[in-house]
Amino acid sequence: MSYEALVIDAGVGNLGNLVRALERVGGRAEITADPARVAEARCLLLPGVGAFAPPREAIRGGVEEALREALGRGAWLLGVCVGFQILFEEGEEFGVTDGLGLLPGRVTRLPETVPVPHIGWNRLHGVAPHPLLKGLEDRYVYFVHSYAPDGVPDEPCLARCTHGREFAAVAGQGRVMGAQFHPERSGSVGLQLLSNFLQMAGDGTWS
Repeated sequence: MSYEALVIDAGVGNLGNLVRALERVGGRAEITADPARVAEARCLLLPGVGAFAPPREAIRGGVEEALREALGRGAWLLGVCVGFQILFEEGEEFGVTDGLGLLPGRVTRLPETVPVPHIGWNRLHGVAPHPLLKGLEDRYVYFVHSYAPDGVPDEPCLARCTHGREFAAVAGQGRVMGAQFHPERSGSVGLQLLSNFLQMAGDGTWS
């Protein structure tokens, strides 16, 4: 079965790699920053790399309004890396910037006691029995980041990772979810997460 997915272009990130990963697991993906397309989509992905503020500012206004409209209509959303971070309430990178407030928590810098940025493979732990994470229990995934979610309550924290401190590597609340790691760079494990998300959005189920 093929699933339609819309990748929101927030002006940062290698969107082509994510699209190719989605296609490998049976998705058909379109890249756009057109609010009209975002508003009518059912399956949305919000990627990003680099600092918190640029993609946050890129979607402020029309795209953000369209995203909230889509969610209100029953759309599913997966944030990836910085796209995941801006789902939270705020981020402190280069000054405090408000996030979308779709997930509870703040994005703060990783400790100076460990190498920052956190680059490479690390293990997921505390993986919740959630359909997004089917097949990802105790697996290694690929990270590139200096900041990470902090203060995320236990219920929306679906999987954790530790680098200097414990942080939410995957979080979700209803139809809004995301991953701090790069699924498109995490081999078969990352492809499994994307496949799980497309299946959830396509079936309209998450429990």
